[in-house]
Amino acid sequence: MEGAGLVEGVGPVEGAELVAQGGGRRSLMEGAGLTEGAGLMDGAGLLRKVDAVMVKVPDLDSGLAFYRDKLGHELLWRNDEIGQAGLRLPEGETEIVLATDVGYGPSWLVDDADEAAAAVVEAGGEVRAGPFDIPVGQCAVVADAFGNELVLVDLSKGLYSTDDNGSVTAVEKRGSGNP
Repeated sequence: MEGAGLVEGVGPVEGAELVAQGGGRRSLMEGAGLTEGAGLMDGAGLLRKVDAVMVKVPDLDSGLAFYRDKLGHELLWRNDEIGQAGLRLPEGETEIVLATDVGYGPSWLVDDADEAAAAVVEAGGEVRAGPFDIPVGQCAVVADAFGNELVLVDLSKGLYSTDDNGSVTAVEKRGSGNP
């Protein structure tokens, strides 16, 4: 990962406390509604699955010429506004996401990027960027207790809806025809 280069204008987030309404302070875990003990939510792990593997390309057309046309991966969606295109992996739900401004690495699906970032901080990690809005939800870049960067993504706004060419036409809330 390229760290601070991931999102322009978003710097490191300082501190591990939130100011509660009424001026009191509480830990990030409390603020996220989590309890002590390793960041597990409702008995499951914090990281639900690898949502995507980001692959930096100089431009979408040359990236698609290689990954779609030569390697045979099906185009799922293309969003020229943010310089990204998603391609299908044939044996799973994880996507290859070609990106013009984000470095190579996995994106981890979480239920809530704010809560997940708070759990990582409480467990001894740190927030490197965000949480910030993305077209389909929220994203945060954190580092674990060993300095490994993790990109945490939630789909709180929905999933991409595309036309017949794979171009993104809208973001549809989950439950409105999306799984």
